[in-house]
Amino acid sequence: MAAWQRRLGDGLAVLGGARPDVLEVAPGARPRFVALGGVLLSTGGLAVVSMAFAVAMALGVWWPLALLVGLGWGAVVVNLDRMLLVGMAHDASLRRNLVLAVPRVGLALILGAVIATPLTLQVFSSEIDTEVKAMQVEAADAYRESLETDARFAGLAELREEVALQESIVASGGVADPQLAVVHGDATTAQQAYDAALVTQRELEAKAQCELDGTCGTGDAGTGQAYVEARAAADAQAAVVASARSALDTATAAASAAEGRAAELASASLETDRAELSRLTAEQTRLQTAFDATNEESAGILARLEALDRLGDRNATLAAAQLMLSLLFMSIEILPVLMKLLLNFGPPSAYDKLAALRDSGDVEIEELQKESRLTVAAAREEMLVMAEKERIDRQKAAIVARRETAEAAARAERAAAVRAAERAAAAPAVEPAADGLRPWDTGPMRLARSVLGARRRPSDRVPAGV
Repeated sequence: MAAWQRRLGDGLAVLGGARPDVLEVAPGARPRFVALGGVLLSTGGLAVVSMAFAVAMALGVWWPLALLVGLGWGAVVVNLDRMLLVGMAHDASLRRNLVLAVPRVGLALILGAVIATPLTLQVFSSEIDTEVKAMQVEAADAYRESLETDARFAGLAELREEVALQESIVASGGVADPQLAVVHGDATTAQQAYDAALVTQRELEAKAQCELDGTCGTGDAGTGQAYVEARAAADAQAAVVASARSALDTATAAASAAEGRAAELASASLETDRAELSRLTAEQTRLQTAFDATNEESAGILARLEALDRLGDRNATLAAAQLMLSLLFMSIEILPVLMKLLLNFGPPSAYDKLAALRDSGDVEIEELQKESRLTVAAAREEMLVMAEKERIDRQKAAIVARRETAEAAARAERAAAVRAAERAAAAPAVEPAADGLRPWDTGPMRLARSVLGARRRPSDRVPAGV
C-alpha cells in the first residue's frame, strides 16, 4: 500500500511540474508538488464535467459520448495548466514575475470562464428551462406577426374579408352587398314617400267622409262646398299616391335587379378567391409550423445563455448567485498559477536552488562537451588538410617526373636525328638510279632517302675497328 501511495504521489508531483531527480535530493518539496498535481487534477475534473454538459446541451449527444469528449477536453486543460506551471521558474525579480504571470493568469481566467459557463447553466437548469419556453413562445408570436406583415401575405386580411363578404352576399341573394347602399336608399326613400302619400290620402279621405256625414268640419251633412273641396283634395292625393307607388315599384325593381347582379358577381369570384385564400393560408401555416418545429428545438447552449442573462436582468439575487458561482469555478482554475506566482515571490527553496545548480551544471557540462567536440573537429580537419596537401604534392611530383621523362625522350630523338643527319652528310655521293632516286628528289626528301639508303647498306658502314 505504501508503495502504491508513493507511486501515486510521484505521479502527482511530476504532474505538478517537479523533476524526479531533484526531488530525490530535496524530498521536502514533494508535498508541495503533490498538492499542485492534485489541484491540476481537480481543474481537469471540472473541465471534464463542464465539457460533457456543454456537448450534451449543444449537440444533444449520448451521455457516454459526451463524457468521452469531456475527457479529451480535460486532458487538454490539464496539459495547458501544467505548461503554465512549468514555465514559471523561480525568479526573485518582481517585474519579471509579473510579466510572466499576467499572460498566464489571463489564459487561466479564459479557461476558467469557459469551464464555469456550462457548470453554471447546469446549476440553474430548472429556471433556465422555464425561461427558454417563454422565449420560444415570444419568438413564435413575433414570427406570426412578421408573417402577417410579410409582403407575400400583405393582402391576406383583405382577401379573407372579401371572401366573407362574398359569402354573405351569395347567402343573402345580393342584399348584403355594400355597393347597393344607394339603390337600397332610393328604394327606402320611395317607400317612405309612398307611405307618407298613402297616410295623407287616408287623412283626406277621412276628412271628406266626415264632411259628408257632418261629424266634423262645418258640421253640416251633405255634399256642400266643404265636402266638395275635401273630396277634391282627396282625389288629388290619390294621384300623388299612384305616382309614389309607381316610383316605389321602379326603385324596388332596380334594387332587385342590382341584388341579382351582385349575387351573380359574388358567386362567380367566390371560388377563385376561396382558392387563393386557401393557398395563402396553407403557405402561412406551413411556414409557421416549420418555425415552431425549429423553435421548439432551439434550446441549445446559446439559447440557455440568453435565458440566463434575462433571468439575471430581472432577478438580482440570481445574478449575484451566478456571479459568485462563476467566480468560484474561475478561482479553482487559476489557483495553480496563482500559487506558483506567490511561491515565486518568496525566498528560493532547497528544491529551487538544487534545480538551478542542476541546470547550471548541465550547461557547464554541455559547454565542455562542445569545446571537446570543437577541438576534435578542428584536429580532424587539420589532418584532412595535411593529407590533401600530401596527395597534391605527390601528384605534382608525378607530373614533373612525367614531364622530365618526356623532355629527355624528345632530346634523345633530336640528338639521334642530328647524328643521323651528320652521318648522311659525311657519306659519299651515289647515283640516283642506284639509290632509287628520281630527278625530282631534291632537298630534304633526297637527304632522307640518302640516310635511309645509308642505313640499308651494311657494306657502306665503317667497321668499328677501323
